[in-house]
Amino acid sequence: MAVPTRIAVIGVGNEFRRDDGLGPAVITRLKEGRATRPHPPGTVLASSDGDPGRLIGLWEEADLAVVVDAAHVHPGRPGRVHRLELGKHGEHGVRRPGAASTHGLGLGEAVELSQVLERLPGHLIVYAVEGGDGSLGTGLTKAVAAVVEPLARRIEKDIAEYHAAVTRKRHRR
Repeated sequence: MAVPTRIAVIGVGNEFRRDDGLGPAVITRLKEGRATRPHPPGTVLASSDGDPGRLIGLWEEADLAVVVDAAHVHPGRPGRVHRLELGKHGEHGVRRPGAASTHGLGLGEAVELSQVLERLPGHLIVYAVEGGDGSLGTGLTKAVAAVVEPLARRIEKDIAEYHAAVTRKRHRR
């Protein structure tokens, strides 16, 4: 019997800092959608405050990790989505979009540390969404809130495509 692929989807952010709550909002939407659109076995949905150690702990044994985080960009376009990919050994490279995480130590530092410690997931996809308001308070701005549903659907597609590719590969052996 084949061991299920472990997939980690991590929403990074703080829902009490307006648009920084994007990551947890996407995780909530993915959890709500599980009833009608189930995820493959071994899929974990988690929220994180962005601490590099906690991020590494969530993704270190994953075959695929998808991370969603709000990004701070000047000048920015709130709601614009950047998609970045990295294979385990850096095959695809990380192209930084000129955006920084809204957290003190960012996702980039977690990726770099994971590379040094050899604890990267097999494949990493990062969705960095430009935020417009990181002030104290709850609720996403209109531009960022409009991204939640389409981004959740895109992540579901990423998961399905990855799972299908892994399944095909296993059947060829």
